[in-house]
Amino acid sequence: MRAKEKKILKKVAAVIGDMKGEETLVLDLTKLTTMTDYFVLASGTNTRQVHAIAKRLEEDLREEFEIKPYNVEGMRNAQWVLLDYGFFIAHIFLDEKRKYYNLEKIWLDAPRVAL
Repeated sequence: MRAKEKKILKKVAAVIGDMKGEETLVLDLTKLTTMTDYFVLASGTNTRQVHAIAKRLEEDLREEFEIKPYNVEGMRNAQWVLLDYGFFIAHIFLDEKRKYYNLEKIWLDAPRVAL
């Protein structure tokens, strides 16, 4: 992982923590797929919190690193918000949706990244 990528992912984890997001997990997908290098998974307890975390991530990453997501999905319902930044995709879930889709199990072979 390059230094700038690590710094960005640390910022993502910090923002999620500051916003009281839960169970933040970073998966290294570099050897498993070409779609992205990393998934960041986190949960919120309600749709307001999920929406707030996603908006704050967008704002802070734009301000600090001058980057914007290529695509954002799910912001309207805020049950599963996906922010695609190219080298990483942040998935901010409502807790029950995270359990249902269980990306951790689907990507079980992906190493967990300690930040």
